[in-house]
Amino acid sequence: HLEESGGGLVQPGGSLKLSCAASGRAFSQTPLAWFRQLPGKEREFVAAVSGRDGGTFVVDSLKDRFGISRDNGKDTLYLQMDGLVPEDTGTYYCAAREPGTWYSNLARDYAFWGQGTQVTVSA
Repeated sequence: HLEESGGGLVQPGGSLKLSCAASGRAFSQTPLAWFRQLPGKEREFVAAVSGRDGGTFVVDSLKDRFGISRDNGKDTLYLQMDGLVPEDTGTYYCAAREPGTWYSNLARDYAFWGQGTQVTVSA
């Protein structure tokens, strides 16, 4: 089970930190990712973190502003978003693969999803 929080309304240039609390076994071995769905668009990959070595990957277009991290002691995934722009407005989802697998940038590779949290960037 995955549950996102931390979304909301923020002004352009502002920051938000999304959290995704996970329940279940073997969290530390679970690859995790953030996806987002912008209005009128397909769900798209944002960032992922490995369950094997903690390695992270952020899509090139966002890596200067977004960062992904995990706290295995708290079974929580984070997405730090800085320099937000209106084009970042959308629903943000966390996702998990089976423990022991590698992270992926493909939504179809993730079996477990949160319900999403809305991020709105507006003046």
